This record gives sequence, structure tokens and C-alpha cells, in this order.
Amino acid sequence: MPKDFSRTSRLGEQIQREVAQMIQFEMKNPKLGMVTLNQVKVAKDLGYADIYFTVMGAKGETDAEIRANTSKILNEAAGYLRSQLARILTTRVTPQLRFHYDETLERGHHLTGLIKQARDADDARHPGEADIADDGDDRQD
Repeated sequence: MPKDFSRTSRLGEQIQREVAQMIQFEMKNPKLGMVTLNQVKVAKDLGYADIYFTVMGAKGETDAEIRANTSKILNEAAGYLRSQLARILTTRVTPQLRFHYDETLERGHHLTGLIKQARDADDARHPGEADIADDGDDRQD
């Protein structure tokens, strides 16, 4: 049975905390928006760490431009962040950092919209049943 809290998970959480602080306090790039690190997945051999982020950017840019610019900036700074991380971590090997935009929030909003659209269509077809099913509790006591 695998451990509930493996070494790579603990290391991923530490990398997430440390890199988030470095991005917030040490990186002085004006093109970098407000970056949030959502998850860090560390390979079992500690060769690399995939860091998933979301970003709120500047006005006047599209979401795609903000994502592309932020991803480019973070991946270019990965060497610097890794060298700073090597000073903090107590591991023999410091993983290479790879940044990826986390699309789970957008997928969640999209799915929520589809569910709402389906419920609205269903409510339009069956107007009298909407009041009964709207309590959010599908259990019958």
C-alpha cells in the first residue's frame, strides 16, 4: 500500500511555498501579473518539478496573451528560481522547474456554465418541478 504522504508530495509542497515567495518578493518583472501557484508535481527521481499556475494580468491584454507572457517569463526565470531553491532545500538534487498554466479553473467554470444551461433548459420544459428540485438535496428522507 502506498504511503499517504510521500516524500515527493512533501517536497512539492515546500517547493510551492518557496517558489511562490520568490515570485512575489524577488522577481521584479512589470509584465508579470498576479501569479498563484496551484500545484507542484515532483518526479519520483527528483529530476523535475511541474509547477501549475494561474494568473491575473494587466488590463488591455487578452487572457491568452497574459497566459503566454507569464509562462514565458516564468520558464525563462526557472534557472534562477532553481538556483535559489537549491540554497533552501536539503536534498542532494534540486529538480528542474517547468511551469504550466493550470486550466482546471477555466474547465470548472465552463462545466458549471453547461450545467446551469442544462438546468435552465430543463426548468423551462418542466416549470412546476423547479421549486421542488432547487433545494440542492436530492436525498429522500
